[in-house]
This record gives sequence, structure tokens and C-alpha cells, in this order.
Amino acid sequence: MKLDWEFGLLSQEEDAKQLAAILGQCFAFADTERYFRRLGLENFRVVREGGRIVGGLAIYQMGQWFGGKSVPMAGLAAVGVPPEQRGTGVAFELLSQTLRELQEREVPISGLYPATQRLYRKVGYEQGGNFARLEIPTHSIGLSDRTLPIQPVTSINSAIFSDIYCQSAIKINGNLDRNQAIWETIIQPREQEVTYAYLVGALSQPEGYIIFHQNGKESQLLILDWVALTTAAAKRLWTFIADHRSQIETATWRGSTVHPLLLFLPEQTAKVKNSTIWMLRIVNVAKALSERGYPKGVEAELHLAVQDDLLTDNNGNFILRVSGGSGEVTRGGKGELRLNIRGLSPLYTGLYTPHQLQFSGFLEATDRVIATATEIFAGSVPWMADFF
Repeated sequence: MKLDWEFGLLSQEEDAKQLAAILGQCFAFADTERYFRRLGLENFRVVREGGRIVGGLAIYQMGQWFGGKSVPMAGLAAVGVPPEQRGTGVAFELLSQTLRELQEREVPISGLYPATQRLYRKVGYEQGGNFARLEIPTHSIGLSDRTLPIQPVTSINSAIFSDIYCQSAIKINGNLDRNQAIWETIIQPREQEVTYAYLVGALSQPEGYIIFHQNGKESQLLILDWVALTTAAAKRLWTFIADHRSQIETATWRGSTVHPLLLFLPEQTAKVKNSTIWMLRIVNVAKALSERGYPKGVEAELHLAVQDDLLTDNNGNFILRVSGGSGEVTRGGKGELRLNIRGLSPLYTGLYTPHQLQFSGFLEATDRVIATATEIFAGSVPWMADFF
């Protein structure tokens, strides 16, 4: 670290203006004031040089579902360094100090969407799960099931949808346990947009919902969020989207390339427009392993040896004992599964199997230990629909 670099919070109005200018240049932010207000200035971190801000980032305090349990997660976003400061180490310093702070606060994991993998790998992040944007021609949906009622929501707020969302997200590795800032990006329309929302099923016990807006110029229905808790709700939602086909040519949404909703379609007409892989960092090994869930029928013990060059408290041997869907972690053990902190991320999320990680050089273990790890970390392919 340079002697004149200082890591800290946004402390005054002038600081916010400096960071807004940096983020505006880096990401073409049109409304940084709204972004700061949504997250709160206390959730931004900066590096100063001679009193001037030379880099900053935002922290989303939320959770992420793994194995049916919500693990506290710090989502890093808007990591911005002005062009004249790039290549000097500012970004590395900013991320390193942020991660040290998160570890001091005992935050188990951190996630982000990388503009470049190389930078984030240097501080211990690795690929964690999928994010995709999909599109389907409305005329190709081919469903006509109106068994359930579907009713418009006139006053849109997150409280209406959050319980339905959580009933679905808890079953999907990688889905966010959303905070209010994430919900606001979904339900608050931008300028010249109208957001529509509908509940599926009886109002006393909804079975799903859809939130969207329409782009008349592109003849698109842009799904901001949707959930189906039942087969009937899934069929009704597809029918609802198909019923727009006289004016809307395509529907788009964010999610996973592999999802049971796609099984309802008569043909494979849903296509991936673009996709990326988000990254995860294990910030506190013991808390991360003990706070996620595991397959309920598994009774097993895994001995890990972890190397972390940045957060050295994570170094050493750990014993993970899994029973009844929960994990207990203690220090010590035989260190039979050897990996660095980066290799632990895709094992933890389930993005890659232990065999695949062994093949890629991310871990070392015997076949017996690999089989145990495969049993412990079995689960659905991790993905999230929220971009932050």
C-alpha cells in the first residue's frame, strides 16, 4: 500500500460528489444520486490519495441461499477507478481493505459480477454461478391454461411479493435473499417506464407473480421478476405472456439456462441472449461452511486444508461435519482435501463438482475424499436472476 493511500467511508457531501463523478465516467451512471440514496452512503467504501478519492465501491448487505439456508453475503458493486489511476494498484487496495473489513465483521461470503476476472481472482474470488438473459417469441409459447385467476396489483411494493419469492428462492442455490435495495431496482420504474404486476391464484394464498414493463418500440415484454410456486401457476404465467402476442413479439427475462419453467414449452424456442458467471469469495471459512445448508440425508465428515494469501485467518485445517441438513465446523483434522480459497468458492456453490475442480487443478484429494465432498455439496446448479 502507498503511504498516502487511505481507505475509508464517504464522510461528507463533497466525497459523494467525487465518487459520483468517478462512477459516472466508469459506468455511464445517469442517476448516481438515486443509487447513493438507495444503498445509503454508509455502504460505500473509497480509497483516497492526498485527500482526493481515487477509487470506490458499493456494498449490498443481503443474503444468498445455499442448501436451503440464507448465508449473510456482501455483494460488491460499482467498483470504479478513474482511467488515470488504473494499473497503479488502487483497485487491489480497495478490494483487499474491503474484504478485511468484511472479515472483521464476520461476514461469511461476498459476491460480485466481474468486469474482469483477473483482478478479482487476485483477491480470492472465483466463479460461483450463472446469470443469463433469455428471450422467447410470444407466438411460440403455445400454452392456453387459464385455470387459475391472474389479477393486477395496483399498488406495487415488495411486501406483496417477498414471501412468494422466498418460498421459491430458498430451494435454489445462489438465489439472493434480497434486501430492500435489490427490490427497489425491480419495482421502481425508471423515467418514462410503467411497471405492471400481477398475482396468480387466490389473493389469500397466491401461487406466483409477474412484474414487467413493455417496450413498444422493440415490441418486447421485459420481465423484471417472476415466480411460480405450483405447476398451475407456471402454466398460467406462460399463458399470460402468450396472450400478449398480438402486440408483443418477444418476452425477455433474467435467470438460468436450465430451469423447470422451460419444460412447459412445446419446443426449445427460448434462447439465451447473453450470459455471464458471477463470482464468490469465501470471507470466513468456518462461518461460510457452517451457515449453509446440506442434503438432509447426508451424514459425513470432510477434512479440508485451506490456503488464503490475503485473509490469513482462513489458513489451516478445518473439519466439516454434516448431519440433518446442517454443518458444524471445527479447527484441525487431517487436511485430506487441499485447496486454496479460490477453489473453495465453486465447491461451496456447487457450480463445479469436486471431480471437475480436481481436474482443473483447484483441489487435491483421494477418490474416497472426492466422493465424500460430492455427497456433501450435491445440489441444484447455482444461479441468480438479480444483477447488482
